[in-house]
Amino acid sequence: MRSKRPSKVLAPADLPTLRERCTREGRTIAFANGCFDLLHVGHIRYLEAAAREADLLVVGINDDDSVRALKGTGRPLMPIGERLEILSALACVDHVVPFSGPRPVPLIEALRPDVQCKGTDYTADSVPEREVVERLGGRVAIVGDPKDHSTTDLLKKMGK
Repeated sequence: MRSKRPSKVLAPADLPTLRERCTREGRTIAFANGCFDLLHVGHIRYLEAAAREADLLVVGINDDDSVRALKGTGRPLMPIGERLEILSALACVDHVVPFSGPRPVPLIEALRPDVQCKGTDYTADSVPEREVVERLGGRVAIVGDPKDHSTTDLLKKMGK
């Protein structure tokens, strides 16, 4: 029988403690976020590149209500519990944390990441949370491959 791994899923309230521990240990934290509604190669490349930016990668995942608000009726395809479980299974991801609302500002304020990673559909100047990250002493990194992949495009190909 396989032994149960410790959960990588954190609550937002756990983030200050994680920050304190990493600071004590001299470890850096990268933060990435998204809906991750249907995991595809673009997500993997984004997360692997984000993980290379620091010692630890924490991924914020939009909850079901915020995905619906951002993406529309019929989304998310998978509920938050399943999306958390799937991303937790990735070797490059150290922790996942759900959040509500369109932007992860409360998570960034609690975690104070050394670097916030965004995909190539952004520029350093267009990252909505850039000012918050920089005010907290962090930096923004644009990572991953060109935005040639999206769940919306996959659904269109599938006729959904």
